[in-house]
Amino acid sequence: MAKGNIIAGLDVGSSNMHAVIAQDFLEEDDLRIIGSGTVASAGIRRGAIIDIEEAAEALNNVLEEAKKTAKMPEDITVVSVGGSEISLQNSKGVIAVGRADGEVTEDDVNRSIEAAQAISMPPNKEIIHIIPKSYSLDDQEGIRDPLGMNGVRLESNTLIIEGSSSHIKNLTKCVYQAGVKIDDMVLGPLAAAKAVLSKKQKELGVVFIDIGGGTTSLAVFEESELVHVSVIPVGASHITNDIAIGLRTSIETAEKIKLKYGSVFPEEVDKKEEIDLSGIDSQEEGSVLRRHIVEIIEARMEEIFSLVGKELKNIGKAGLLPAGAVIAGGGAKLPQTVEFAKKNLGLPAQIGFPVRLGGIMDKVDDPSFATAIGLILWEREQNFAKTGNFPALKVDIGSMKEKTMKWVEKFLP
Repeated sequence: MAKGNIIAGLDVGSSNMHAVIAQDFLEEDDLRIIGSGTVASAGIRRGAIIDIEEAAEALNNVLEEAKKTAKMPEDITVVSVGGSEISLQNSKGVIAVGRADGEVTEDDVNRSIEAAQAISMPPNKEIIHIIPKSYSLDDQEGIRDPLGMNGVRLESNTLIIEGSSSHIKNLTKCVYQAGVKIDDMVLGPLAAAKAVLSKKQKELGVVFIDIGGGTTSLAVFEESELVHVSVIPVGASHITNDIAIGLRTSIETAEKIKLKYGSVFPEEVDKKEEIDLSGIDSQEEGSVLRRHIVEIIEARMEEIFSLVGKELKNIGKAGLLPAGAVIAGGGAKLPQTVEFAKKNLGLPAQIGFPVRLGGIMDKVDDPSFATAIGLILWEREQNFAKTGNFPALKVDIGSMKEKTMKWVEKFLP
């Protein structure tokens, strides 16, 4: 990868789209943020594209905003994949070691992972990621890295993440119409977790919760491995909608009320405290009890965290993750979210901020930028792995890249 390579991370969210452009100085081992942008999403509902033209225009707008600061085009664009139709399954791939002396080579490892892809899938699903969890060599199990070891039979134990084929194709077409070349597609919560979680947290056991606009994503790690990932079709925009309906106000006014007066503990709010709606929007009139607003927020937040808790219970990790919960996304900025998570999940909790990089970090030092920054870190690690200058990420996304390019070719004139 040449010095000064430009990477753009594009987070396609239901409420907002975030773009971050970074310049990678390989010789200096430095990554600097040189541009960022945020615009309201259009043509997207619950993480899925519902209007390609509107979504493409919003994508173009967010990249143009980021380029105003960067003042240079991006060479590589990495796009987040979301949606509530994410599913997982475990798979094993078995191959015979190729070399006569029985030494396991990189080709053997890749073949075992490819063999794990031979699974039955519905016609409307596509493989997004194949994540090797461990390997077995003959009678020895639980091997993290079999390279250089000797044996006859190599088996890879993998976690396969699948997404909606139609969503991925629509997203690809949408990004292409915005005039952008896709280099990689990465599942949103995995990218965000890369920007927020530390190695220690992943080793101890942690749940990463990304509260977006239309969805809430979670990824569970234990012993440095991905254990579970899921996307819940409820997010922060549902809270805003509830407030707008409850107060009979516009969505814009409801969002302002949520951020300025929001809380999740009604018992801590004075029963008589009132909010003058005209002070928030001159088009509004009358007043409303703040406790009523907080009760609306509490009800929806209880739903979100009860669904997260249910996911943890289903995989046997409820209350059993020493590093607790790390919360990011725009919904993480709601006051007292951390305390609410502690109460409802029975775990330690904290807000997750993206890892600090060089450049204009102050523009993106926000939980809502976690996915966009994670996309850049993901691509950088992949590129280092290809050149042999950096430890390889234990995720194979080559199949997704190949499919993405084939889809793009279909849309070319």
